[in-house]
Amino acid sequence: MTMGTLLLWPATAVLGFLLTTAVVVLLGASSTARYEFERNGARAAEAAIARSMSNHPAGRRTPGRAGTAAAAQPQPQAQAVALAERPAEAPAPAPSAPAWWLVGETAEVLAGPFEDELDADWAALDSEAPALTVYGARRGNGTVAPRPSPADRAWLNELGDQLDRLPEDWNDLLSDTDPLTTLVVEITAALLEAGLPLFDTTKEIASGGVWLAPDAENCSVLVSWRTHSRMSTSGSRGPDADAAVQELMNVTLADVLAQLGFVVQTLGPVGCSMVTALR
Repeated sequence: MTMGTLLLWPATAVLGFLLTTAVVVLLGASSTARYEFERNGARAAEAAIARSMSNHPAGRRTPGRAGTAAAAQPQPQAQAVALAERPAEAPAPAPSAPAWWLVGETAEVLAGPFEDELDADWAALDSEAPALTVYGARRGNGTVAPRPSPADRAWLNELGDQLDRLPEDWNDLLSDTDPLTTLVVEITAALLEAGLPLFDTTKEIASGGVWLAPDAENCSVLVSWRTHSRMSTSGSRGPDADAAVQELMNVTLADVLAQLGFVVQTLGPVGCSMVTALR
């Protein structure tokens, strides 16, 4: 028993030493593995931070002195000033196509465009503010530039056709600055509105109408009626009928022109009229 006890204790001590050594080795290996793991993780984090810094919109930020960082600050400010520049002004809208409009006292558009004048007139009646019907093109500032309406253009064309019928005596007198030209145009327009056409001197067989002759000495226009060439030249109804018709129409012409505002004087036995002015 004494010998067995003596042998048991050394064996126990050796076994304990071996176990202690094994535990120390295991703890050392575990600590080494943990250290390697943490070191590798730190390196991976540093690499990720470096990549994110290189992709930053402001560029790579490397450590440096405070003065270097401060010197780099004005560049973003200059970029901000460039972006704050006033944008270019938008071009003014182009004028619109001519149409009928309802405008106010200063020609500003109140309503429109309308397809015809009648629609614009109805809109003017419904408008609470003073309004006027105008044909023209709308400007970029909201006002209307007047233009001749389709009816006005048709009327001017018809009036031009009537003025082309004037006798050759007018060729050397007509001008834009001659007051007699203005007077004959006014007379022609008034007669045309009354339904009385001018005598057409361009036709071989004249159909009759109003004859306008210049009187430069008195700065006036002589107005008389000419019958159809069948009556005046061929004498289809006799000279008495021709004279009676001419006298009656001359009186009528004098009355019509006086009613339309012209200063009229009657001349001669057949009643030829001399028009001197428009009241």
